[in-house]
Amino acid sequence: MSSLAGLSVIFDLDGTLVDSEPNYYEAGRLTLAEHGVPDYTWAEHERYVGISTLDTIVDWRQRYDLRTPVAELLAAKNRRYLELARASTRAYPEMWKFVELLATEGVPMAVASGSSPEAIAAVLAGTGLDGHLRTQVSADEVAHGKPAPDVFLEAARRLGAQPADCVVVEDAAPGAAAAHAAGMRCIALPYVPEQADGPEFASADLLVRGGQAEFTARGAYDWLTRTA
Repeated sequence: MSSLAGLSVIFDLDGTLVDSEPNYYEAGRLTLAEHGVPDYTWAEHERYVGISTLDTIVDWRQRYDLRTPVAELLAAKNRRYLELARASTRAYPEMWKFVELLATEGVPMAVASGSSPEAIAAVLAGTGLDGHLRTQVSADEVAHGKPAPDVFLEAARRLGAQPADCVVVEDAAPGAAAAHAAGMRCIALPYVPEQADGPEFASADLLVRGGQAEFTARGAYDWLTRTA
């Protein structure tokens, strides 16, 4: 019997499994430029890492005094993002290895993301990760996005797992907070390493302070086997 029997792993998507943040930034930059907000910077984008697209749009309207309806802005950004995502989205190599290690052990896995269902499906299909990650939950399908625990709890429900038996893999502070609120353990690898000292990451059970640059599939797998 596998030493990981009874464990389920739930992955965030953007910035965790795949390097999609550049595509989200570009989709946001183009959308805002179209609506009279030029020079949207990467530094401004970083404040939205880990936040659902809907919550991002709601904040944009207030921050940039936009009059365009939320639904229209959301559709415009999602359309641009899907075009970029289908053209080029890179899976992180060590995450690929980690998913394959878990699949070999028969560990149930899911993706729980703030992206739309269409974006999740497109990215996973484009990278080939959908072969292992068939259970997919979008924040669009639950009442509240991260840092609320809803998306992770729904993923656990679909996997038939108890929250205490789940480990979340996350790159963003709202996701780490959501995992803690869900009663799940968390492997955190900050997309912005400078945020590693933030209070949300303090609750992580395994904190890879250097983010993707320091994450290894074998290190995460060995930690799981030691702590299972």
